[in-house]
Amino acid sequence: MTRRPHLPKAALLALASPAAAEEARKVLILASNVLDAGDPERTDARNNLWEVAPPYHVFAMYGYAVDFVSPAGGRLPFSLDVDQVDPPGMIAYAIRYEGFRDKADASLTPDRVDPADYAAVFVGGGFGPLFDVAGDARIQALVARIYEQGGVVGACGHGPGSLAHVRLSDGRPLVAGRRVTGFPNASEEASRRSRQGSLLPFRVEDGLRAAGGLFQTKEDLADKHDIVIDGRLVTTMFLPACAIAAREMVGILEGARR
Repeated sequence: MTRRPHLPKAALLALASPAAAEEARKVLILASNVLDAGDPERTDARNNLWEVAPPYHVFAMYGYAVDFVSPAGGRLPFSLDVDQVDPPGMIAYAIRYEGFRDKADASLTPDRVDPADYAAVFVGGGFGPLFDVAGDARIQALVARIYEQGGVVGACGHGPGSLAHVRLSDGRPLVAGRRVTGFPNASEEASRRSRQGSLLPFRVEDGLRAAGGLFQTKEDLADKHDIVIDGRLVTTMFLPACAIAAREMVGILEGARR
């Protein structure tokens, strides 16, 4: 299933769900501890605030408590942060009123996370997750457990690359045989920031295809910001659709609870 974004970002500020708030569930956001991966040219390897805070806001507005997990735990680094730019309202709202910074400054280590507590897991973009989240067996196991207990898995931008190495209890890759998308090779090859992908441990599209994912390119989709949904797996290519992907995840969760 592919869904096209149907709500402007500003409208999501008004999408509170009293029904969800009555019985709050928890969402786990995967994030990176990487700053520059030891190379000055990778200084923007940090988590992209604009791909993490908007989904956080959506989950919070629908009554879901949110925790962060990272390989090393502790304070998370973000690019496009408030000291660099003036973020749009959704991001500012999450920081000012929804405890985003408190949670992101105290991310959990994987050993402190009980997957039974979470209804969904999400990972946004920035290059960092490809360096440490994608290769962390503990985090991969958490994703697999949450998915296998009926949870929803979502990702945006470079984030879907973090799912390429997740294997279910029967040994199959999570994405095998499933329609999935993420930052595509065509865009990576045009990227100066990643030197056409040469600064990355792997390219998102390559990683997902190697794991058996049915990768959807811009040519496969009616709109490059479409949301690709395959069962309880929700992915999108680019930053503008990250909040919409989170909204689709909430829709799946709410439907499962009826």
